Amino acid sequence: MDKALNLLGIARKAGLLAVGGDAVAAAARSGKAKLVLSATDSSGSARVRAKLNAKACGAVYLAALYTKFELGQIAGRGSPGTVGILDAGLAASFLKKVGDGSPGKLEDDVRQLEEEARATAARTKTRAKALNRKRSPRRTAQ
Repeated sequence: MDKALNLLGIARKAGLLAVGGDAVAAAARSGKAKLVLSATDSSGSARVRAKLNAKACGAVYLAALYTKFELGQIAGRGSPGTVGILDAGLAASFLKKVGDGSPGKLEDDVRQLEEEARATAARTKTRAKALNRKRSPRRTAQ
């Protein structure tokens, strides 16, 4: 199986994969979608909707990489024409795996997603430190 498809499976298990047009549209409206994929055999209108959803939230859009059957096997549901990755780090890794055959084609998108992933990790770390300070006062030796 393709390594990029394995990353989609990891995203699904982590709850970071929106499956189907409606779920991807909802994720795009909320700004959570980082990468939107359309199946090779999805309808033209489904591809247009997916592209518009990706553009609306600033996500990367890729078309015609896998069939509905392949996406359905990974997603564990029917045959979705559209899926979306909700994590910037996973999206960047997916683009790296897909772009291995053609260097330079997706580098800007990968760089942008990696920066976003680092910023998210830094915000999470800062919030965790602040929360820990509030919860546990320092104990001193007596």
